[in-house]
Amino acid sequence: MGKNNTKILMQFAAFAMVLTVATMVQEATSMSICNMDTNELQKCRPAVTGNNPPPPVNECCVVVRAANLECFCRLKFYLPILGIDPSKVAALVAKCGVTAVPRSCQA
Repeated sequence: MGKNNTKILMQFAAFAMVLTVATMVQEATSMSICNMDTNELQKCRPAVTGNNPPPPVNECCVVVRAANLECFCRLKFYLPILGIDPSKVAALVAKCGVTAVPRSCQA
């Protein structure tokens, strides 16, 4: 009987470790940057990429309105690395009805 308890305990420990790793992986795929969840930010990607991007979807604008734009604009120099044109981000912000644009975004 002691052998069965050890086996069950080992199976439970293995399950707990797999669950922990799965949780860590899920958390690693989504980060919060400037009050924006990176997974949610993907809703805006079509509106800021390509030669003739479509207008933003409502879900994108919800993300933009909740964002800390002062924080986000400090990161604008990294956007081209991600294939995002900073001027299209400025247009996106305007299309989403955000009128209080920080100076760091305008320069």
